[in-house]
Amino acid sequence: MHSFGYRANALFTFAVTILGFMCALASFTDSFNSPSPSVQVQVLKVNWFQKQPNGNDEVSMTLNISADLQSLFTWNTKQISLWDAIIQEKENAKFTITTSNKYRFIDQGSNLRGKEFNLTLHWHVMPKTGKMLADKVVLPGYRLPAEYR
Repeated sequence: MHSFGYRANALFTFAVTILGFMCALASFTDSFNSPSPSVQVQVLKVNWFQKQPNGNDEVSMTLNISADLQSLFTWNTKQISLWDAIIQEKENAKFTITTSNKYRFIDQGSNLRGKEFNLTLHWHVMPKTGKMLADKVVLPGYRLPAEYR
């Protein structure tokens, strides 16, 4: 006859094994999700484009960002981290925002005048179980002014 401690240990081990298997299965099912987020960014205006006293170029812009990240949410998604913010619900993952860039673009030198540049939107998807996913959308085709403002 087995003691109470032996039976409790066997039950606990079985429960943890089943829980681990379910977590692995949940993580595996996320690999079948093929998200298709859509992002549009407009540069509304260049707030300033100047040369710093040390000779570096500095740019600040006002951006209009429209994004639909709802396809990133699955039943295993806990939250999405995007630009110093956390989106915890699928309903909040579709948004439009007008903002100035928090971190100015600075070039080590005076090489930004008239240059083309890309805007990149990065995000991290944090699941309830499994590995974290990081992805981005690169939006090409923007150009800085040819003269300082």
